[in-house]
Amino acid sequence: MVRTNTAACCLLQELKTPQEKFPIEAMKDDGYGTVWHGQKSWNGVAILARGTEPQETRRGLPGDADDMHSGYIEAAINGILVGCLYLANGNPAPGPKFDYKLRWFERFINYAADLLAEEVTVVLVGDYNVIPTEMDAYKPECWLGDALCFPESRAAFHRLVAQGWTDAVRTIYPTDHIYTYWDYFRNAYGRDAGLRIDHLLLSPQVASHLTEAGVDREVRGWEKTSDHVPTWIELTP
Repeated sequence: MVRTNTAACCLLQELKTPQEKFPIEAMKDDGYGTVWHGQKSWNGVAILARGTEPQETRRGLPGDADDMHSGYIEAAINGILVGCLYLANGNPAPGPKFDYKLRWFERFINYAADLLAEEVTVVLVGDYNVIPTEMDAYKPECWLGDALCFPESRAAFHRLVAQGWTDAVRTIYPTDHIYTYWDYFRNAYGRDAGLRIDHLLLSPQVASHLTEAGVDREVRGWEKTSDHVPTWIELTP
């Protein structure tokens, strides 16, 4: 979630619903304008803006006309460009799914560089499916054989951030163990055996307005909840 003094927007990933079945009327009833890119199964992304209509600027990444996965959508909301992404898990790795993940990541890195070059006021939010550092995982040694923690995944994420993006949560909490995901198995939430794989990256024009960031971890304890929890930032004018 991104909150400012004048508006709030929510970004959703893994909609698991085709385009025509997204509950647009329910969103309108709750006061949200919405753009979405649906797809059956694990993909699908959406941007919800409270009290206003987001202006869609991009659907899908450039660089591969044959890529039919619903992994990226982008909209302008009150002067901020908001990109919502779901980066593929990549498992089992190595293999075709991991190869796709790295190809998509390269396209995303290239597109993100273009946004910075244009000095756009932009936030790139979503499930990156990357554990950036050992601080971002409970017992990181247990994840060394997973695509989320492969050296190639981490290197791609660090190259992206090094372009000039600010990792909002890590900026506010530079030394804390903060997680955004807990597996459904082995009582992961109860043991606090989590991962930080959902990230909010800010362009320099946004980073200077960052006042707070956080994770609503208590949501993970709700009945029949997602294995991810809301991750958010607050911005001032």
